Amino acid sequence: MIKTTVYAITAAMIIMPTVALANPNGVSYSGPIQTTTVNEVLEQTNLFSEQNVIIEGKLVRQISADTYVFSDGKNEINVEVDDDIRLEQAITPNTRLRVYGEVEGSTNPEIEIDKIQVL
Repeated sequence: MIKTTVYAITAAMIIMPTVALANPNGVSYSGPIQTTTVNEVLEQTNLFSEQNVIIEGKLVRQISADTYVFSDGKNEINVEVDDDIRLEQAITPNTRLRVYGEVEGSTNPEIEIDKIQVL
């Protein structure tokens, strides 16, 4: 009886991290998402607001190792891609993306990207 319990607990301890990491976001949602335009980000930035945003568009050119110019088709803003973001496919200037991040700065705002979703 004790041996069976020990095996069950050991198996649970081995399996639980795998189950927990199977869906790293915790929620798998496929409905509509409220997005923001680059123009709205540029208009709403001030010294005291660091806002989370979701924007759809394309990375149109690279400025440095982790800084890019992002365009929603009408306006452009600089974005900084977090070092731990890894994608399974290459991104080109024609790849449509949904980026999740935080707006930083007031005079020259940029978005620090936490997550990229290829559309």
